[in-house]
Amino acid sequence: MDAASAFLIALIQGATELFPVSSLGHAVLVPAVLHWHLDQAGAIFLPFLVLLHVGTAIALLGYFWRDWLALIRGVLGLTDPHQARESRRVLMLIIIATIPAILIGFVLEHRLRALFASPIIVAVVLALNGVLLLFGERLRARVALGEPRALSGLTPTDAVVVGLWQCLALIPGFSRSGATIVGGLLRGIDHAGSAHFSFLIATPIILGATALEVPKLLHANVPSATLQLALLAAVVAGVVAFLSTAFLMRYFRHNDKWALGPFALYCIVAGLGSALYLALA
Repeated sequence: MDAASAFLIALIQGATELFPVSSLGHAVLVPAVLHWHLDQAGAIFLPFLVLLHVGTAIALLGYFWRDWLALIRGVLGLTDPHQARESRRVLMLIIIATIPAILIGFVLEHRLRALFASPIIVAVVLALNGVLLLFGERLRARVALGEPRALSGLTPTDAVVVGLWQCLALIPGFSRSGATIVGGLLRGIDHAGSAHFSFLIATPIILGATALEVPKLLHANVPSATLQLALLAAVVAGVVAFLSTAFLMRYFRHNDKWALGPFALYCIVAGLGSALYLALA
């Protein structure tokens, strides 16, 4: 893999991991459409997979550092009793929301990825992701009554529902952030609150997925030049992820009506266009 390809992959990873357009779907489709011959299961590609996710996770931790610091201080009892109780409750909600993806992913992830490994199938699923985003916006407009619920008002049931929606991302082409934001919208939370919770629960999910790959990386005979390139690519992915998070949080705060619409249209056009191109190629 040359430097140009590595940095392009880093740019795509940094943006699509947070944007509701499926990073896994793009990881399958971009090489297929551009006719790259990448062995994504090989030892050469592994450092990129691991370090790009590390870069993304660090970006999320960096952007939401105040949230995580407040949670840690509350759990350790380094703040007032009310704040400590609130921090422990929010941390509990994050944990609850991650459990469905961990359990279902442990059982089904490899089977689902094998079943949906074809780039054409992934392209169709990406288009369906766009339909899902439109469905979420349409249904949210019908169920939303009065003021949107605050993130602080989430219940364990809400966390379970959002966590179950997150499991859709086990299918390549469906977006993790998109599914969780839709899940939040359908629980009466606004776009900014749904995105905030989505990005908070993304951090342990990304770190956990990365941790599973670290033993493979330690046993792989990776050239030092490849590791250096992977580190540079991780920095690129992290910077792009940080900027993407900042943009999205601002975007959702100022566009609470049909905010997922542009991403939905992109997924439908990109998905169907890629499927047509790959079918005719």
